[in-house]
Amino acid sequence: MRALILLHRWLGVSFSLLFAMWFSTGIVMHFVPFPALTEAERIDGLAPVDPSQGLRGPAVAVNASGINDATRVRLIQRSDGPVYVVTGRSGISAVRADDLTDAAIKSAPSALKIAEAAARQRGQDISQLAFADLADYDQWTVPNGFDRHRPLYRVALNDNVGTELYLSSVTGEIVLDTTRRERAWNYVGSVTHWIYPTLLRKSRSAWDITVWSLSLVALIAALSGCILGILRVKIAHRRIVLPYSGWQKWHHVLGLACMTFVLTWIFSGWLSMDHGRLFSTGKLSAAETAAIADTPAWESLPTHGSISADAREVEWFVFDRQFYRRDRTSLDAQRLVSLDSGISGASPPREFLDPSEISGYVERMASGCNVPFVVEVDDNYAIAASMPRAPVYRSVCGSVWSHIDGASGAILERLDPSRRAYRWFYSALHTMDFPILSARPTLRSALIILLCGVGFVFSLTGVVIGWRRLRLQFLVVPRPMP
Repeated sequence: MRALILLHRWLGVSFSLLFAMWFSTGIVMHFVPFPALTEAERIDGLAPVDPSQGLRGPAVAVNASGINDATRVRLIQRSDGPVYVVTGRSGISAVRADDLTDAAIKSAPSALKIAEAAARQRGQDISQLAFADLADYDQWTVPNGFDRHRPLYRVALNDNVGTELYLSSVTGEIVLDTTRRERAWNYVGSVTHWIYPTLLRKSRSAWDITVWSLSLVALIAALSGCILGILRVKIAHRRIVLPYSGWQKWHHVLGLACMTFVLTWIFSGWLSMDHGRLFSTGKLSAAETAAIADTPAWESLPTHGSISADAREVEWFVFDRQFYRRDRTSLDAQRLVSLDSGISGASPPREFLDPSEISGYVERMASGCNVPFVVEVDDNYAIAASMPRAPVYRSVCGSVWSHIDGASGAILERLDPSRRAYRWFYSALHTMDFPILSARPTLRSALIILLCGVGFVFSLTGVVIGWRRLRLQFLVVPRPMP
């Protein structure tokens, strides 16, 4: 008991403030997530593709890009002309669609021109637009998803909401936008909650082990407190008797009241940093990746039909060893063409892949798969497609589920038993993502505020007790004897 008391006492002294920070910032994060460019914002910033500018074909664009393992090619209209963006497992590259020269952005004036056109397309105020910075990292671009686009040009609109746009120096695309409100709230939200200062987060490995270790020790502190809190409860004369008074009594009572929530929340928060340590990652295995890795030569890419007149983005991609083209005409509409089957749009165009195409694809990764079906929005393991209204297909192959985007053919997630368990141990416990609550967002928000609020008050009692302990132990100087 003495060892348990000492363990909890000094871990509490060290971590009570951290607990209070996590609970308070968790409330902020629920309402203001980390800045990201939504699909709606991305599409809104794209101008219609002009096919009259002497476009070369996507096949020669792949060859000019130097991306030898290309799997997708997108055609977009930048302010300086149409550009092919070629993506493969080894990297990403952009070439001009007319002369196939490098389309990377190499100067601030070029970035300003592209940002101005995109902001105008989105209906934003560009009267005070100005170049702000060119940097590999800042506070909002530390996630690894931006690695292929570094360095990034930052352009400030200086509008009423303080919008800032980030452009990829590799492709010239807008990859992120932030507003003054998002930045301010995230400093007291995600940045603090995730322990996300730029200097630390620039090194993913250093940040990962730091936060994982702190979360593990915090979990030990919470677990020791739960055990101690239960053991210290006594029953005398049919009444509960607590051996504490003052702040310690409040800490004990509140701890018992929110013990289950605090322990599961800290545990699930620690799991947010799992990254494959205990649970699978949701990514394809090496064998599965190899089974679908072969891509037909882009030189054999057929051309069928003309690009939609109102297409804002045209994408060629390989799915089940066949070429497809999709013309994005708006956020929630596209025209999908199977180039190998000769579909040219003479009949009413289809929008999405169908189950038979999905079935043939997944059986290359595993045998004995069930017929793919559409995942309903209220499914326990629902995941969003790349565009609204698009179906997400689930293929069940034994104990492994695969979720495939019906709009783009991308594999969104691989769910084996470990990953399905992770969905409940992390997402459900940490964000209250239970189906019954997700269907009632107001109730879910109220519950998150209530539970995190109680956890915050409980943590503050620990802060007070910890401060008093430090003063008693180290700061109070005994008076000399007369």
